[in-house]
Amino acid sequence: MSRVLIEVCCGSADDVIQAKLAGADRVELNSDLFHGGLTPTLGSLLVAKRETGLPIMTMIRPREGGFCYTAAEFAVCLEDARLLLQHGADGLVFGFLHENGSIDRERTRQLAALAREAGREAVFHRAIDVVPDWREAIDLLCELGVTRILSSGQAPDVSEGTDTIRAMIAYANGRIQILPGAGITARNLARVLAETGATQIHVAAHRPVYDRSTDNNRAIFYGGCLYPPEDRFSMIDRDAISGMRNAL
Repeated sequence: MSRVLIEVCCGSADDVIQAKLAGADRVELNSDLFHGGLTPTLGSLLVAKRETGLPIMTMIRPREGGFCYTAAEFAVCLEDARLLLQHGADGLVFGFLHENGSIDRERTRQLAALAREAGREAVFHRAIDVVPDWREAIDLLCELGVTRILSSGQAPDVSEGTDTIRAMIAYANGRIQILPGAGITARNLARVLAETGATQIHVAAHRPVYDRSTDNNRAIFYGGCLYPPEDRFSMIDRDAISGMRNAL
């Protein structure tokens, strides 16, 4: 098997550091992974680049809950994209849709152009997994100069979407990269690669890390109605990523 590139989904600078130690080739840097990943801070990008030197794709997503944004939200996307590129981002990860789920051509064109003009990569994320016609979407993204598409094959888990991923790779025919991701684990890794023919994968593996500073009053919660425990947070599971790298 030729070497498979591993991209790790990260939610902090510490995540990027752990991903580097685990053997990651590239990372996608976000904030708020609980909501699928939102735009990271400049500080997290700067520290992650300084400490690891890894290629870092930065998410451009102003909020959770869909991909059809207001004018103000899109203006924020543009400003964040410019700032992240100016401070060392190696690529932008984004997805813009209309209310009917089709790709927003103009907004996608603008973000892809920003990345291209900076000599960086443009990645269309899993918004592709809700478009009505993925072939039409691939053609448009190729036309707009997007580098890569992250997809689960329009399935909840990429292990359920391997047929579509393989079809996407065949349809793209080298015009654009197809990056399978969502639910890839050490147990299904070999099958996903065999069934898709992919040469790169997008993985996430986290473990809880405890912060006991809130233990004095366990009745206090700082989050929303789900009330997540306040004495822990997630960090990249270095051993799990290393295991996948070793398996390859």
